[in-house]
Amino acid sequence: MLPMTPDDLVSRLLYRDGLMLVVDKPAGLPVHRGPKGGDNLEDHFDALRFGLPRSPALAHRLDRDTSGCLVLGRHRKALERLGKLFHDGRIKKTYWAIVEGAPQAEEGHIDMALGKLDSTRGWWMRPDPLGLPAQTSWRVMGRGRDARGDDIAFLELKPHTGRTHQLRVHCQAMGWPILGDPVYGHGKREGAPPLHLHAREIDVPMRENKERIVVRAPAPSHMLDTLALCGWSGEEP
Repeated sequence: MLPMTPDDLVSRLLYRDGLMLVVDKPAGLPVHRGPKGGDNLEDHFDALRFGLPRSPALAHRLDRDTSGCLVLGRHRKALERLGKLFHDGRIKKTYWAIVEGAPQAEEGHIDMALGKLDSTRGWWMRPDPLGLPAQTSWRVMGRGRDARGDDIAFLELKPHTGRTHQLRVHCQAMGWPILGDPVYGHGKREGAPPLHLHAREIDVPMRENKERIVVRAPAPSHMLDTLALCGWSGEEP
């Protein structure tokens, strides 16, 4: 993908108030600088100050290859509030995914603890009965077949915990890895598509006794064809 510019980031702003921002993170771009450097979202946060003396900061993370809703706090108190909301599980997150294979049921709940794969694999995770609790609810939104005639399914995923790679590991462990996943699926094979995982919606109770802030990110371009194969008819007006 082409390098991100400050104007590109401003154009991807989905929500703004005095406390927080939500941006539509593109797939393939890390949220912060890694040990090897390179383009990243955080380097352009100065474009999102909108008159405040400091740049906003990340309230949580999305994987490099995941697209969609990313929440930023605009100042220290806002970040403290968001951090507590994420920690307490009060922020509701909804993801869209295309998976290889197809669940037999139409919806379900995964309760599967996760732990690190091993000390040499960094953030890679695996099911581990002695690991940290992890729960995900899922629902089939559509079914179809890919160009090879293999089953695929369009899932809505709602994580109830925030473990690293939780949705990716849970889907793989259930027998339907996320399409394009290079770690837990078949994304490393030649001609594989990008990861088909999108942070579709974020629901934040930012202010007590006020309406929750609900923000939705449009479906990313790299998922449109497979969503259509699963019967999706496009964004609502």
